[in-house]
Amino acid sequence: MFLGLIFAGFLAIKEYIALHVLTCLIPAFLLAGAMVSFISKEAVVKYLGSGTNKLKSFTLASFASFFIAACSCTVIPVASGIYYQGAGIGAAFIFLWVAPAVNILAVIYTGNILGAEMVASRIIAAFFMAFVVGAVMSFVFRKEESKRAQYKSDAKAEIIAKKDIFLLLLILISLLAPNYFIQKGLYLHKVLVWLIASLVMFVYAFKVKTADEIKSWLKESWWFVRIIFPLLLLGVFIVGIIGKLLPQEVIRTWLGGSGIRASWLATVLGQIMYFATMTEAPFVDTLMKLGMGKGPALALLLTGPGMSLPNMLAIGKVFGIKKAAVYILLVMVLGTFVGWFFGNFVF
Repeated sequence: MFLGLIFAGFLAIKEYIALHVLTCLIPAFLLAGAMVSFISKEAVVKYLGSGTNKLKSFTLASFASFFIAACSCTVIPVASGIYYQGAGIGAAFIFLWVAPAVNILAVIYTGNILGAEMVASRIIAAFFMAFVVGAVMSFVFRKEESKRAQYKSDAKAEIIAKKDIFLLLLILISLLAPNYFIQKGLYLHKVLVWLIASLVMFVYAFKVKTADEIKSWLKESWWFVRIIFPLLLLGVFIVGIIGKLLPQEVIRTWLGGSGIRASWLATVLGQIMYFATMTEAPFVDTLMKLGMGKGPALALLLTGPGMSLPNMLAIGKVFGIKKAAVYILLVMVLGTFVGWFFGNFVF
């Protein structure tokens, strides 16, 4: 029995490495490193202040968070950092939610494993939840928000240099091009396209970027690989074991269908458990094969990486008990609603 479980874990890792690392994860790590290296943090903070128009600051916070690959715990320093530098409460909590719930790495990997329909639903639901979270947190704590609005930033930095198309090129040819060939049996085509696209991208990089910029980019990319990849392998290994252990009847009974109860249970499960970013996709894929409904699966995809027990405790410590309580209850309600709504009216 024990050897069978270990074998199931290693089998999951083998499939994961064979199908997803080369053409999916490597380009995604390079993109994440480029975002850190070539986007101005000072300019992002400038546009997220409490006195900034909420629609603009929430939109920018959501968009910027999309490119921060972080789990529920590692995102806390990012969110608290912009909060204490003058960002509004709503914008800070949008960072806290979007970065782990729907970052670029997780989205790419989710689409690779669960398909376009699920990844599109995850993006739409996450950004809907982000704006609600930002609006509610700003309203509930509006007195504090009004005091913070007195702070004005004089920063004149641009978010990204004009005419710099390197990030766009990286997304188009390094990520989208090879992953166009997603059908089974075309993996060699994906590898070939990935090799050609990567060569073009690196030639362009050496033409438009300095040696120091390229060094910084690769250093940041390696940081993502070093921090995230071992956790991914561990997560996939555990998922393989869980898939071997879980009886289908339990999953179908409690997490099957698209009812409120199933979505609520999936949301609570996601809020308590800890997922390193991207480990939620293979976990949800395993549960869906065992009978989990698509609505509860979406709820777990969002709240699994977006929140965890350590995350909730840390939020209470950094932002205060009241903000943590409002945020936790809000995510529980929104996660349940999103799972139920998409399960009944979208999928």
